[in-house]
Amino acid sequence: MSWSERIGRLGVWRGVSALDAGLARSIEGLGYGAIWQGGSPSADLLPAEQLLDGTDAIVVATGIVNIWRADPHELARSYHRIAERHPGRLLLGIGSGHREATPQRTRPLQAMAKYLDVLDAEGVPVEDRVLSALGPRMLRLAAERSAGTHPYLTVPAQTREARVALGPEALVAPELTIVWNTDPVAARRTARRFIERYLQMQNYAVTFERAGFGADDFADGGSDALIDAIVRHGDAAWLAGGVRAHLEAGADHVCVQVQPAEDDVLPALAALAEQFRSR
Repeated sequence: MSWSERIGRLGVWRGVSALDAGLARSIEGLGYGAIWQGGSPSADLLPAEQLLDGTDAIVVATGIVNIWRADPHELARSYHRIAERHPGRLLLGIGSGHREATPQRTRPLQAMAKYLDVLDAEGVPVEDRVLSALGPRMLRLAAERSAGTHPYLTVPAQTREARVALGPEALVAPELTIVWNTDPVAARRTARRFIERYLQMQNYAVTFERAGFGADDFADGGSDALIDAIVRHGDAAWLAGGVRAHLEAGADHVCVQVQPAEDDVLPALAALAEQFRSR
């Protein structure tokens, strides 16, 4: 069974420290097919194992393991430990993070290739990993050496580019940030609080530029046009439209990140899931 068949159209992206087995069971009960653990999960993968132990069938994916922080040998051992107990339920999302958080990094493309060499040598299947690929060269590497890509903070046009680059069989699973609030002023305020730090990061600035935004869009917390494109806000039907835009552009699966993250995210997730049950 392919990953797109296992995880379906909808998943949830949430920081690894903000997830526990109880929340995972609730997300599974709503019908979501995967939980993506953000915030650079550690190589021991213990949080992923805990979620898998506490649920029945939902897939747990890392979104993403940072190659500068997670030893690949340890990651491989952790993968095999968990895959043996929960076959078909662990997907390794792997990425190079951003320069501001890992200043020691150099030549991410070559470093990723070497990291994958270790995983190959340790017997981690190519089909059980995806790369966080934003640029064309990393997308090529994802096509050659993984099951697909898990991009973060992108627009549907970039999902379409990923699909073309990776071909029809690869998994394309973008993240989409959502704010369930029909007041545009309040929703954009929430979105700006969330996106502020990303505007200061080189790799995301380049990603936004590739999406057609310029320097003026990065000023003062982000233009309305940038905010509205990157963070979908509105009622449940409008949020579902954002998911469908990525699906229509070629995504197999969209994992939603609810903001504000410190609030109870289950009502928003339930409202969104209902939109897809009713179709």
